Amino acid sequence: MGVGGKFWDLLKPYAKNEGFNHLRNKRVAVDLSFWIVQHQTAIKNHTRAPHLRLIFFRTINLFAKFGAFPVFVVDGTPSPLKAQARIARFYRGSIDSSSLPVAEEGVSVERNREFLKFVQNCVELLELFGMPVLKAKGEAEALCAQLNSEGHVDACITADSDAFLFGAKCVIKSVTPNSQEPFECYYISDIEAGLGLKRKHLIAISLLVGNDHDLNGVQGIGLDTALQFVQKFSEDEILKSLHDIGYGDTPQRLDLKYTDDARVYSNESSPKTKSSHCSFCGHPGSKRVHFKFSCEFCNNGDIDGCIKKPVGFKCNCSYCDKNRKEKEQKRHENWWIKVCNKITMESNFPNDEIIEMYICDNHGQFPANDVPSISWQIPKTEMIVDFLVFHLHWEPSYIRQMMLPMLSTIYLREMATTPVKALLYEQYEFHSIHRVKIRYGYPSYVVKWKKAAYSVGSYTVPDEECDLHQEELMDANESFDLLDESNNPQIHVVDGCWFLLTDENMELVHSAFPKEVDGFLQDKESRELNRGKTSSLRSEGSNKKSESRNSMGVQLSITEFYRSAKVQNQGKLGEDLAKNVNSQGGGTSKEKRKASSANLSKSTRRRLLF
Repeated sequence: MGVGGKFWDLLKPYAKNEGFNHLRNKRVAVDLSFWIVQHQTAIKNHTRAPHLRLIFFRTINLFAKFGAFPVFVVDGTPSPLKAQARIARFYRGSIDSSSLPVAEEGVSVERNREFLKFVQNCVELLELFGMPVLKAKGEAEALCAQLNSEGHVDACITADSDAFLFGAKCVIKSVTPNSQEPFECYYISDIEAGLGLKRKHLIAISLLVGNDHDLNGVQGIGLDTALQFVQKFSEDEILKSLHDIGYGDTPQRLDLKYTDDARVYSNESSPKTKSSHCSFCGHPGSKRVHFKFSCEFCNNGDIDGCIKKPVGFKCNCSYCDKNRKEKEQKRHENWWIKVCNKITMESNFPNDEIIEMYICDNHGQFPANDVPSISWQIPKTEMIVDFLVFHLHWEPSYIRQMMLPMLSTIYLREMATTPVKALLYEQYEFHSIHRVKIRYGYPSYVVKWKKAAYSVGSYTVPDEECDLHQEELMDANESFDLLDESNNPQIHVVDGCWFLLTDENMELVHSAFPKEVDGFLQDKESRELNRGKTSSLRSEGSNKKSESRNSMGVQLSITEFYRSAKVQNQGKLGEDLAKNVNSQGGGTSKEKRKASSANLSKSTRRRLLF
């Protein structure tokens, strides 16, 4: 998709792998069709509404885990230029390319109805999430690039390489799972510095090797040839020169590599005929003379004559040097004429409509000079629950639990700007920072949220087999993509109080609760100091124990040790069970509830919480 001829391989040396915080607090335009197509080509299992599941998890993780502000862009009406490309993709691998049906001129070929239905469902879900969704006039990557070039977003997430042709400055091609630097980013500034190619150069390459709107390009011209050709021109003259060559006007003045050197040698006085060269040393002169006396090129003060020429020797005399320059220039001239002839033979080249489409800077369905309306709203959680229960048949408690990282991120951002005494999801209050967690080299806080008002009420414990089936279904559908990876909040019950543990960004937590973070860091520092003191005391105690063990001389075997420990544990287990039964029989209903809550299954506790 995009520019043909393995264009991404040409740009690969200039890619940069960015870390977790690269998109934090940044706006990023997402090509929604790219996500859906990428999922369709990768999925192999039969899952209910996989496109909705993908959008659900990727949106939550992009917003919460990476801290980005996504702007989703959908395709509009495709241009008639892309009609033949759509037909070729539809019949790919089924019939010969020469027998493909030809699209009518000026008629657009829409995507299939099933794909359009997928897109509509995803847009509906994103609007319930409160995410901004923009519709392009034509290609979604064109509007993503326009938003990036105009400064409305900081990057584009798409695999269409023609985003650079539309003016994109930063393109995120892929997200690498399980990596400290998950984002594969391409910057147009690095491409310009490395290859010397600007936007119009890239447009010229796409015209020569083919693109989504002209699959064939110029016959016989590959990516390497196109790269060498466009590098001969500046950005201002490349497209005009393509027009001139297309009409048969080959440029007379060739800015070739060896033209200036050849011009210098033509003014110098040098022999017109080749002088004889010694077959032994390879320099001008006869072998008989060089055998007795060394020539001026091999003069080493030795009376034994010249030095034997090595394998691959090239003479550097004026004649040989000039001859090589002229041959090289002739080869480049022939190459230049050959390429120009191929361009001239191509009908209707270059296509002005394609050039105008790439250069145009009005790809959105809003006035050219107006700023697009981009804003993020609060998610409509209960409507999302109803939507996904209908389409995916998920449990409401599971949906609420998966949405909690996104809701907690929004809550912390609001607390950082306008601190108010509010509850997360109207149920949970900030309790404390549990610990520091490091994942893929990125540290974060594990925040402990306490349920403000907990009551079981008349709750019925669900069927365990049905609940286990739901858990297995969620695990089987999990993808290995880092954006698809779900960050499940952990459920803890301590002394009858229900807590949730979520992973949060350290800076965001510090901005929302600075006093609590400072207190946690002080406690952590004091614990580390105490741990250092206890470790030194333990080392002294271990030395004394080793001395006493040597004096004892008798030690139990491993099997005897574990057998005795097992018997003791079984005895303790029986006593604990007896005590538990007695306490449940004589205690109040509130005490029974506290004792039984720890024995509930994971899904049962999730339903009680959400």
